[in-house]
Amino acid sequence: MRPRARRLLVSSASVVALVAGLGLVGVSSAQAWDPGPGHDPGHNQTLAPRTAFTMAPDGSSGATAGGEGIPNIDSVKKTIATYYGDPGTGIANKTASPYISELAGIVSAEKAKLKAGYDQAVSKGEKPAIVFDADDTTLWTYDMEVADMHFNFNPAEQDVWVQGQRFPATPSMVSFVNTAAAMGYSVFGLTGRNDDQKAATLGNLTKVGYTPFTTANFYTKWTGVGASQQPSYITCAVAKCTTVEYKALTRKHIEDLGYTITLNVGDQWSDLQGGYAQRALKLPNPTYYLPSANLPGVSEPALAPRTQFRMAADGSSGATQGGEGIPNIDSVKSTIAKYYGDPGTGIANKTDSPYIREMRGIVARQIPQVALTCFVEKKLHKNPAIVLDADDTSLWTYDMEVADMHFNFDPVEQDVWVQQQRFPATPSMVSLASVAQKSGCTIIGLTGRNDNQKAATLGNLAKVGYTGFTAANYYTKWTGVGTSQQPSYVTCATAKCTTIEYKSQTRAHIESKAGGHYDIVANFGDQFSDLIGGSADRTVKLPNPTYYLP
Repeated sequence: MRPRARRLLVSSASVVALVAGLGLVGVSSAQAWDPGPGHDPGHNQTLAPRTAFTMAPDGSSGATAGGEGIPNIDSVKKTIATYYGDPGTGIANKTASPYISELAGIVSAEKAKLKAGYDQAVSKGEKPAIVFDADDTTLWTYDMEVADMHFNFNPAEQDVWVQGQRFPATPSMVSFVNTAAAMGYSVFGLTGRNDDQKAATLGNLTKVGYTPFTTANFYTKWTGVGASQQPSYITCAVAKCTTVEYKALTRKHIEDLGYTITLNVGDQWSDLQGGYAQRALKLPNPTYYLPSANLPGVSEPALAPRTQFRMAADGSSGATQGGEGIPNIDSVKSTIAKYYGDPGTGIANKTDSPYIREMRGIVARQIPQVALTCFVEKKLHKNPAIVLDADDTSLWTYDMEVADMHFNFDPVEQDVWVQQQRFPATPSMVSLASVAQKSGCTIIGLTGRNDNQKAATLGNLAKVGYTGFTAANYYTKWTGVGTSQQPSYVTCATAKCTTIEYKSQTRAHIESKAGGHYDIVANFGDQFSDLIGGSADRTVKLPNPTYYLP
């Protein structure tokens, strides 16, 4: 055995030379073959999603967090849905939900302060006032944002909702506003809605039960058309005023009229920044984020979004975290864009980005072990293979998911992309497949794409440089039509197989005599469901915060 072992080690050096010759960094003969499952230093092999995240509200953490450190957008959506009692229809529960309960607690605590605050102001000879924002402070936009817009704001569609006075009241806020007014507070509305929407907004507020708002005490933003012009009491650094400039200077105007704003209530930090209120109350809202620079020279560190979050992948933490503890979906989108080098067009940078660099590093760490394992097992006649998922493992879907679908998956549109073979290769993965193949491994594909998409997928893979995939070693899912039926080696708990059932049993088949009697030395996927279920010596999770398939 010693001479044979020596020959294998000498040949292994040639594999390392082959790997280094492809220009992949971090490859050396010191990186030994590890025959055990999932032992990759520095790479998370736990087959479960992260639950703790650090995320800056402006998206900048996409440059540093790594793909697994970015809250997955599908998990964020599920968490938000749980919080609002949305069963998946995009319609919030109007009777009971974690959001309703949280608002009730916030409002109850604030109501208890009203009398003392009023009496204190009056005793000083002040005219106490409270300022309220509109959207998601007094009027509730969830159904529009989610069921209608699917988290992609459309100002024309928003105007339809505004003019149709379609918004319900924000939970508990009618009682709070009306109680404050009855107590003697002067009540003001201050919204980013424009002057053309003022009458409809006042109508909507009255319709859902608010009594204090009038044309005189409700401030909307100018349009720049006709008589709707920027008021003299607002001066801005540039022609287009920021939200904080508009709202803070309007509050200053209210105070210049003789009022003391004892409380300023809003669901966005930009509703509250800039001063001119004794106290600010932030209402929770993870469904959108409207940032704005503070006024020059004003520092309000307390009026800033959270950066630390805990989130379960299945959305269940929406029942426990509270609105401020849920990653804001707009901040998540910005973080994902930063990670993929997307300048805001929905198109990923194909040359350089944090994602490309992370993929390059993962592949550079994986190649030595994969190559040596493939080489050694081939010499030992163990029939080694690696298994690769398709979407975001071998083919890159970002531009479809974001520029085209705006993070709302459409299977019909996906089929258009598939049949037209429009996907680029996932960064660095062509190199990995090539090295594995040259080192003695068979390249096997295993995807959730269906049999009707198999030929086009193989064409796309060949088009972007993969050479090892064939019709015989590429597994697609059955459609249930004609000859495309569930194979005998896959048995599932219910009529509709889960991804894990389909993929793990297919891997078991691949390793069986009937499937070729391969030894799967490594299984690569961007979803944990690509990897769970065994039948692989090694699992490698590739980063992908753009969707989640449990």
